[in-house]
Amino acid sequence: MTGSDVRRRFLDFFAARGHKVVASSSLVPAHDPTLLFTNAGMNQFKDVFLGLEKRDYLRATSSQKCVRAGGKHNDLENVGFTHRHHTFFEMLGNFSFGDYFKQDAIAYAWELVTAASGYGLDRRLLYATVFHDDQAAYDLWTGGIGLPEDRVFRLGEKDNFWAMGETGPCGPCSEIHMDLGPEASEAGHGDCRFPCDCGRYLEIWNLVFMQFDRDATGRLAELPRPSIDTGAGLERLAAVLQGKISNFDSDLFQPIIAAAAQRAGTRYGAGAKSDISLRIIADHARATAFLIHDGVLPGNEGRGYVLRKIMRRGIRHGRLVGIEGPFFDAIAQSVAERMRDAYPDLAAAMPRIAPVIRAEEERFARTLALALKELEPLLAAGGKHANGAAELPGREMFRLYDTFGLPLDVMEEIAKERGMRLDIAGFEAEMETQRTRARASWKSAEKATASPLWRELSATPTVFEGYGTTYSRGCRVVALARSGPARPGEARPSAAQPQRVQTVEAGEEADVVLDHTPFYAASGGQIGDRGQWLDAEGVVADVLDAYAPVAGLTVHRILARRPLREGAEVEAAVDVHRRDATRRNHTATHLLHAALRQVLGPHVKQAGSVVEPGRLRFDFTHYAPLAAEELEEIERLANEQILQNVEVTTEILPLEQALATGAMALFGEKYREEVRVVRVPGFSQELCGGTHVRRTGDIGLFKIIHEGGVAAGVRRIEALTGEGAWRDDRQARERLRQLSQLLRAAEPELPAAVERLIGEQRRLEKELREAQMRAAQRASKSDWTARRREIAGVTVVAHRADGLDRGQLRNLMDELRRQVGSGVVALGAAVDGKTALLIGVTGDLKERLPAGKIIRSLPGVAGGGRPDLAEAGGKDAGALDAILDAVYPAVEHLLSAGK
Repeated sequence: MTGSDVRRRFLDFFAARGHKVVASSSLVPAHDPTLLFTNAGMNQFKDVFLGLEKRDYLRATSSQKCVRAGGKHNDLENVGFTHRHHTFFEMLGNFSFGDYFKQDAIAYAWELVTAASGYGLDRRLLYATVFHDDQAAYDLWTGGIGLPEDRVFRLGEKDNFWAMGETGPCGPCSEIHMDLGPEASEAGHGDCRFPCDCGRYLEIWNLVFMQFDRDATGRLAELPRPSIDTGAGLERLAAVLQGKISNFDSDLFQPIIAAAAQRAGTRYGAGAKSDISLRIIADHARATAFLIHDGVLPGNEGRGYVLRKIMRRGIRHGRLVGIEGPFFDAIAQSVAERMRDAYPDLAAAMPRIAPVIRAEEERFARTLALALKELEPLLAAGGKHANGAAELPGREMFRLYDTFGLPLDVMEEIAKERGMRLDIAGFEAEMETQRTRARASWKSAEKATASPLWRELSATPTVFEGYGTTYSRGCRVVALARSGPARPGEARPSAAQPQRVQTVEAGEEADVVLDHTPFYAASGGQIGDRGQWLDAEGVVADVLDAYAPVAGLTVHRILARRPLREGAEVEAAVDVHRRDATRRNHTATHLLHAALRQVLGPHVKQAGSVVEPGRLRFDFTHYAPLAAEELEEIERLANEQILQNVEVTTEILPLEQALATGAMALFGEKYREEVRVVRVPGFSQELCGGTHVRRTGDIGLFKIIHEGGVAAGVRRIEALTGEGAWRDDRQARERLRQLSQLLRAAEPELPAAVERLIGEQRRLEKELREAQMRAAQRASKSDWTARRREIAGVTVVAHRADGLDRGQLRNLMDELRRQVGSGVVALGAAVDGKTALLIGVTGDLKERLPAGKIIRSLPGVAGGGRPDLAEAGGKDAGALDAILDAVYPAVEHLLSAGK
């Protein structure tokens, strides 16, 4: 049975039993700050378990893409060294949202695992575990299923109580394990008994009985309806059903491993070390392909940083098995081919994914070269260990590892060549300090979830009327929560835990929920509305912002002008001028997105946006700066749609139907079963909940004001519309008028006038450099006799040449080496308050007196270079004379040592 067969049989089994087959969600969790990556099948159903979201089905099944390589769940360092650790894997699962519970969950699992029409596993090799006080589950296994009591085990919270994180849904669980036989024991056990954790007994399915919601204090609250969440690792099941002990020996990995082995000119099984590297390459290529497909790009923080670590670890192991040159994109292509049946969109996206991988691999090659350059002076200036041996400090090791991505094994190899020790203990201490910071940061993120008050109020969603109006009457105040400064004598409430109050006094800030509102809550890159609330006596409050802490609930941040109480009725008036400017910019982002895809290609995906009244910012995936001609065409296409004054239409559709029509959805965004489709007919079609103009002509004008890079593979465009674009054009014309006056040239003649000015500046700069060189050459000749010394028959000159930059120093060096004929020349200069130093050695002496060795022996500078020419720099220009004087004894020492 192939891995694809295992996946299909699981989904078909539950579909036949009334379960909705739900597609895998993105690896980037939608609106869940507690997760770095999707790491379990239940992630996309979290709000359903919490009662915050309702769907039109009570049973579901899925094969969920998962990554465990960061945050609380991190398997990265174990991958390749064990049979079953992976960064990317698929979690098969079935779910019940208040429909069936323990009895059916256990019965379904047992039937699929053991029946001939299912997986047909030998029931004599199967064991079950339950939470120690879950008598109901124990009775179902021993009574209903008929498992002997000696094959049903009660275990504690560590093993049989499941939680997604420190907060959120949780509950007791029951696991199915299989005896793989003594040969699977990683400890060499021949007769161990369950539940020995030596590797012989493999967990193949975990049935979670979702009963509780745990808050930040650790308190367990009953979920609205007891539910079921199960998870079975596809890779484990495939290995078991194919008679393999290691997941990597299954057909899910072997074709990918074979592709890597072919690139390396070896075979899997040729050696333990190379096998580890091949497993790492295969696993990390899977994670890389799927993460980039789901919108993650390599970077220096968050998800991008984890992806970069995964990629560079895989690339590094390619080098260890002898692969030269870029290769990782080809292995990712093997992943796409292997997964084509279940994920055809991955193969279709490879033209977008492969360039990202290739660019990162080339970037890593450059980074590695830079890191090795940083390492060189550290090795030369290494400290001393207690036993007297030279040692590279742990703090510096960690900097090279963390900042430059220099692997520890590379440092170990180089240090061994130099006869140095590594401060491993210091390195590990720095690593632990970083882990501690990360854990603290992670806990902070987990506490950033919606407060219980907002969850409670979300049971009755706010009616949003803002698509059709900016003014609503008869809006009832459902709840007020104190969020501003406290009254005298009261503690200030936590922003994360707002305190409900009955009244807000004049001058106080508060968070307020209305039963219906025209105010748009910040979402999808669009900022929240501002405006005012009124009653019969005038303005009651200024609305400073609107946001949605929980889906469906609009919270207004207000500053009260007069007392406001719960139950009061107000008239809600949005700032129309601000709303109009914002929706012009929002519709313009849709035009921009469509134009980018037309001009640059369908690989362009939105990577973020900001829609404000004064501007729009749009981040998108692309791997090179845009040419002026491309920007001009993008701007032209958008303005063409504006001039045509096309009607902007909206429609509510089921999600699957909307996607089938070609509407664009954003990676990582969370959508409900019914979605809003915003169309500019014939040009743009996107899923979007934001506010938009009625016709494209309402935008007025679209003008790009900036394009640049923000991360690897991500570009950013900033643009203006309407009045903002008109003002920017007026300012540009005013600048042209001022330039015309300064240059005394008419506007059409400005380019030629500027070219003449630049040409004249370059001519004067060239004359200045030539004058500086002549002065330096004269000074060197006059200083030649005083600074020239003969050391053991070798001519040595150390000369100071202030006023020259590094390029001029190199030119002067060439001239002085010609003059000296045979010898060593040192040139130094003070450049911007720092020391610049060059050491030049004539060809006949570069083997005896390598320039790099001379550089490394001098105080106050760090650098290196070729045997005939080396460069260094120092922080203190005042030490330059002493550094130049030190050249002579340094040469004398090297000559003496070479005798």
